Amino acid sequence: MAREETGRSRGDDTMIDAPQFTNSKREEFFNVHYLRIYYGNHTNTNNNTMLMLAVIDGKHPGCDEYYFGRREFSFTLENDVYLRYKSFKSASALEHAIKSCFPYKIDIGAVYSVDPDKRHAYSQTGTNVFTPVERELVFDIDITDYDDVRYCCSGADVCSKCWPLMTVAIKVIHTSLKEDFGFKHILWVFSGRRGVHCWVCDPKARRMTNEQRSAVAEYFRVYKGNENNARKVALMGYSLHPFLARSYVDFLKGFFEGELQANQSIFSTKDKYDKILEMISDEDIQSELREKWEKSANRSSLSEEAISLVRWEQLKNTLQSKKHKAPTLRMCVEEIVFTFTYPRIDLEVSKQMNHLLKAPFCVHPKTGRVCVPIDPNNCDEFDPLAVPTLSQLIEEINSGGSKMDVDDDDDDDDTDTSLLGKSIKFFRSSFLEPLLKSCKKGFDASVGRVILICLMNCLQEEIENSYKTKIGKSKDSFSW
Repeated sequence: MAREETGRSRGDDTMIDAPQFTNSKREEFFNVHYLRIYYGNHTNTNNNTMLMLAVIDGKHPGCDEYYFGRREFSFTLENDVYLRYKSFKSASALEHAIKSCFPYKIDIGAVYSVDPDKRHAYSQTGTNVFTPVERELVFDIDITDYDDVRYCCSGADVCSKCWPLMTVAIKVIHTSLKEDFGFKHILWVFSGRRGVHCWVCDPKARRMTNEQRSAVAEYFRVYKGNENNARKVALMGYSLHPFLARSYVDFLKGFFEGELQANQSIFSTKDKYDKILEMISDEDIQSELREKWEKSANRSSLSEEAISLVRWEQLKNTLQSKKHKAPTLRMCVEEIVFTFTYPRIDLEVSKQMNHLLKAPFCVHPKTGRVCVPIDPNNCDEFDPLAVPTLSQLIEEINSGGSKMDVDDDDDDDDTDTSLLGKSIKFFRSSFLEPLLKSCKKGFDASVGRVILICLMNCLQEEIENSYKTKIGKSKDSFSW
């Protein structure tokens, strides 16, 4: 999540100190020289971001010619200079700004009532005219919020054992957004380091008030406690809400008893299972299970995974046989599963329109990895450690390997072997094109050509020239 405008002024109040980047080895894989090549020679954040926003802002029902110009952007520049409330009259102006200053990070904000760059002029009138009027409904999920339930990594570190927690989060939230709220145009994006971002771009999502966004965010709230509470989830009543029941049956229960147990072995040691026993409100049951597990600790020849599975079954059987003792035990098994596996959303990001979110296809400054889209229907296959880095993209460009199939009629998935090729194709075919088709206003063919050229114009010169030639020959054949 990008922070709000706070900090020390540097003359212009849009220039402030950004958080310090502490990775001493960052220059090896991330620097302004690499960014200059990336922005100038590769399909990347500026053209793909412009493509998305040009469609959303330029074709929105009721938009005017100044709509794009009221969108907020923020740049984090070299030497940790942070610029907020930047706005641009057109997509080409945004592209020019990116190629001029090579930002280390790009965040996207709301569409405001007036040009963000001119907000101070309007504030002098004494009326609160500068206010966000539209914004995609966004979600931010960070792996660091799972540190109390993962034992392989902590902080910003991720690996193949804990990343599945993000995968389950995508499945749960994506299914609910589609089935419970009826949203169709949903884009999931890797944050570039330790989490995922979700953009809901349906018109009804963009027009939500802060109160409505808060209601949607609260719909997903399950965690009621804090880091000092042993019991972080309290499921009230005799049965689960239909959304929670579906999530439990379809995603959470199987993941908890399968992949999570295999990767984290959450019952294998005393410090691990004590944390779970404290979630049980009945102290007699806690003591019974603790005594049983302590006695068997030194006599078992089973693996950690097998020990965890055995103890989980013992816990379930004990609770099942004694749940008549207290109403709080009825949902105890489900509460444990939800505590370990349910999505931990940063709800404040979703509740307010003025929060910023990192632009798709930009590069994370601390890892050098590109913020690529994630296919929610195949998110099990996504590997955050295999996402291309900036240095890998530069190497690809230098070797002449960067290329993209520009023939929309070619269905051969093997034609594009560039590092970002599959991500860009997924972005266009699964998100952008359905969004275009849903636009209520007609999409003029000439606008389509401009946007497609914008998408391609940072490829190597010979590919670009070939593409422009092809567009010229078929300028009247586009149909959207």
